[in-house]
Amino acid sequence: MDIRAVAKDPSYDTAKLALAALLLIVGIWGFYLFAGLSLLLRVILLLIIAAGSAATVLMTESGRKLWRFGSDARMEVRKVVWPSRQETMQTTLVVIVMVLLLGLVLWLFDTVLMTIVRFLTGQGG
Repeated sequence: MDIRAVAKDPSYDTAKLALAALLLIVGIWGFYLFAGLSLLLRVILLLIIAAGSAATVLMTESGRKLWRFGSDARMEVRKVVWPSRQETMQTTLVVIVMVLLLGLVLWLFDTVLMTIVRFLTGQGG
């Protein structure tokens, strides 16, 4: 049997994912089990176990796809042209002014409609 065929077998990926989950669960369990040890030591050990778990996940096909997706997303973010500080301030100012104007217009409509309703129903007169 070819070793590359075994490595691509989905059942091995499932076993690797189960192993990674088990590692993480054991790491968290151990973190609380050894509460008497130094917090720094427990955190370091938990991070080492989490790194091992992540490395195990990255050896699966879905882990490689996730890594590729993250790399592609990072590359796309680098292509974005971010606005300058001045453009951001101007846009924010325009949004604030428009919100205030719309609030004023809605308040005027509400006042006019309330006056009409009071006149028609005979209240407040």
